[in-house]
Amino acid sequence: MNTLEAKGLGLSYGGDFIFENLDLTVPIGKITVFIGSNGCGKSTLLRSMARLLKPQRGSVVLNGADIASMSTKDVARKLAILPQGPTAPEGLTVMQLVKQGRYPYQSWLRQWSREDEEAVMAALKSTRLTDLADRTVDSLSGGQRQRAWIAMTLAQETPLILLDEPTTYLDLTHQIEVLDLLYDLNAQEQRTIVMVLHDINLACRYADHIVAIRDGSIKAEGKPEDIINSELMQTVFQLPCEIIPDPLYGTPMCVPHGKGMRRPSTVKPDAADPKQPTTSTPAPDLATV
Repeated sequence: MNTLEAKGLGLSYGGDFIFENLDLTVPIGKITVFIGSNGCGKSTLLRSMARLLKPQRGSVVLNGADIASMSTKDVARKLAILPQGPTAPEGLTVMQLVKQGRYPYQSWLRQWSREDEEAVMAALKSTRLTDLADRTVDSLSGGQRQRAWIAMTLAQETPLILLDEPTTYLDLTHQIEVLDLLYDLNAQEQRTIVMVLHDINLACRYADHIVAIRDGSIKAEGKPEDIINSELMQTVFQLPCEIIPDPLYGTPMCVPHGKGMRRPSTVKPDAADPKQPTTSTPAPDLATV
């Protein structure tokens, strides 16, 4: 069983602590999403759990061992991280990028093998990029490019995948494309996925487990339907809103308060007496209804 935990974690930025004594256990085999306002520390927490940032206090524990004591290749065989807005060298092909995911398995004693080739081809197939393998990464659309980076993480064949805002800068069509891909990877291959998302409604639709962060602490965590309500949105985002069921999936959907387009009445003010019905149909006699 592959486990990932934060124990008594203390993380600072510029000398000021963002998190102090934070505890978090990632549900295995589920999709977990971190939500919170800009600057609350979502990405900092994710990066620390991938060993990209060193905590000042506490520890990140991977499969029962302090991740700081593990070798880079050992960590990379168990956990893949896709940072926000990755860039590839000019001219690098999709195939070359995806092959980078096999780095943790290479050594002087173990060169490129049939197993590596099969892992790369499987990653390309899962992300529907087989036909684009010879295209350069910089020639792809935004959604295709993000799928290429995800394919690289899949080629690592890790049970844990961490992604920092994987839908940033993508239009809605490509956001859904990427999130559907991650959903399928979780459902079909039981990969544990942890990611940061800004869109609350998409987070509620795709997540099994949500972690809501504000001011360096976890304000709530659990299933979207159990924790997402207007009070939590006010606490975490300072956002007055209504929470209603998603009309397609029944998951919580946030409808913010605020100004919007006021649709003009279909009846002109001088066209009818405002005290009377606005149609020619007479009002029913309630005594006979």
